[in-house]
Amino acid sequence: MSEETLTSTFTLLRRKFLRLASRFFPDEEDANDALQEAFCRLWPKRDEIDSRQEAEAMTVATVRNLGIDAYRRRQSVQWLELNEERDGGVAEPVSDELERREQFRTVEAIIDRHLTEVQRTIVRRREYDGAEFSEIAEELGMEEPAVRMQLSRARKTIRMCYQKLSENERTTGRHTESHP
Repeated sequence: MSEETLTSTFTLLRRKFLRLASRFFPDEEDANDALQEAFCRLWPKRDEIDSRQEAEAMTVATVRNLGIDAYRRRQSVQWLELNEERDGGVAEPVSDELERREQFRTVEAIIDRHLTEVQRTIVRRREYDGAEFSEIAEELGMEEPAVRMQLSRARKTIRMCYQKLSENERTTGRHTESHP
């Protein structure tokens, strides 16, 4: 792929990539930094990228990976802050944030283990990327109602698995994220 093609693809899809980055980076400046980092990581590989779709997929994966890396760094810092507290109390905002992140990891594990490949793609394109149903349908060669149906089934599966995990945690008193 030429330099111009990669640059124009990135420019054309910047808003979409920014929406994705903002899911991982609440601060707009951090989200923009993540996009710049993704572009910088793709630039040396530009000759290996054959199409706009491939550039888009690689950018989405890179932004997502940068978000996961940032999350892990923040989590490490939060654990250090928790360990430094002498009174044994946990500050509420840190606790809430940790709980949300744990829920996110649990849902991610459910998506990876219990959904079909098509359902995983639809959920990630719709929920993470903010893609429209028509766009997803075109990409997957499906009719729009079929995409909506698969998303509905995927959400139902996620809900049922999450509820089952929550019930197991309440009855056993332990977290079983590794086996949803």
